[in-house]
Amino acid sequence: MEPIPEYKNAFARKYVAQGRAEGRAEGEAEGEAKGKAMGEAKALLAFLAARQLIPSGEARERILACRDLATLDRWIARAAAARTLAELFEEQG
Repeated sequence: MEPIPEYKNAFARKYVAQGRAEGRAEGEAEGEAKGKAMGEAKALLAFLAARQLIPSGEARERILACRDLATLDRWIARAAAARTLAELFEEQG
């Protein structure tokens, strides 16, 4: 990895620092969103296990790979009444 150049010009230093701060903030927000989605996915798996609805490996991976919080919330709500895992993933028209 190449070293980051040191800017001597105050104008350049200002905008480089601003770019770094923006990049750091974006990275933190992305990490937080991923963490929240992973937490909801794990909670859904625990809820399903408590209801003795154990997902197959494929279904488990689908749940853990999901990063859309609205989808995870919908699956959690459906898990409360689902009799089968197929009902969890059904698309409603």
